[in-house]
Amino acid sequence: MTITSVIMAGGKGERFWPKSRTNLPKQFLNISGSKSMIQQSIARLELLMDISQIFVVTNELYAELIKAQIPHLPHENIIIEPVGRNTAPCIGLASILIEEKFPDSTMVVIPSDHIIENEAGFIKILETAIQVAQDNNNLVTLGIQPKYPETGYGYIQSTEEVTEINGLNVYKVNKFVEKPNLETAQAYLSAGNFYWNSGIFVWKTDTIRSYIRELMPDMHDIMETMKAGMKSGNREIVIRSEFKKMPDQSIDYGIMEKVKNIYVIPCVFGWDDVGSWTALERINELDDHGNVIKGNILNLDTKRCIIESNGKLIATLGIEDLIIVDTEDVTLICTKDKAQEVKLLLKELRMQKLEQYL
Repeated sequence: MTITSVIMAGGKGERFWPKSRTNLPKQFLNISGSKSMIQQSIARLELLMDISQIFVVTNELYAELIKAQIPHLPHENIIIEPVGRNTAPCIGLASILIEEKFPDSTMVVIPSDHIIENEAGFIKILETAIQVAQDNNNLVTLGIQPKYPETGYGYIQSTEEVTEINGLNVYKVNKFVEKPNLETAQAYLSAGNFYWNSGIFVWKTDTIRSYIRELMPDMHDIMETMKAGMKSGNREIVIRSEFKKMPDQSIDYGIMEKVKNIYVIPCVFGWDDVGSWTALERINELDDHGNVIKGNILNLDTKRCIIESNGKLIATLGIEDLIIVDTEDVTLICTKDKAQEVKLLLKELRMQKLEQYL
């Protein structure tokens, strides 16, 4: 059975503004290392499969960026979403096109903007997940072993039912839960059987298609119309017209929260979703005062700050727990406890018709 993968690369990375912008979002930036995040994602998957088996789902705005950053990716493997419709339609569209090129395949679905330090460990877990997915039409997800009570992630609760495969524990999933408040997150951490939802999934293509047919019948009908239309040769026109009819729904809510035979593999491989600026504290070395400093910075009596310069000297004195990011046309200054709310600034920019700063 052929192994394929889908990289979801249509997001705007708004919580990483002002460095992540509409025309150059987070997944195309060098956040950690010498390659962009999507280049790192491709390189990891190439340890497991040929580039011809890797598909990237994005929007029209980023197609040329993908071609420039991943020139060896076959152009037909760049799947264009006409409009953003969340992860369920993204995966549904990809499944149609993958099934056409690689019938009877097993699909790995990953986001384009995650950091994974232990790539060998990641590949071993993926190989195990593929083995589980190919047995009895199972759905498999990777759960990240939580290090602290994070309130910005959804969680996966496992049952006590466990199987050991390739030296890894594979648990039956009890339920998916939404992002918790701090008290609930602390309870999850103490319980020991809750994992961060990584958004990484493995399943056979025909398995996920069958669940879409059962649990999201309206979306399934649209997908079938697409398939029929593509056979007539009007591929782009059909996808463009039909995809707009898709529901705006996540794969978690549409499928994963409603299915019984889901398994989770707990993971520790140096994972981070780089969801906001505070992630830089987790993936970079801190100075003696707990700061993350990048660029032309002069700091005195500055503690636990994240400061990034675009070339201009940034001088700080007597500040704590701030994020300061300078770009060519925008300087962001906010407290670290507001890092998850940077999107509010973008909303205000749109209201004030200042789209040039997005």
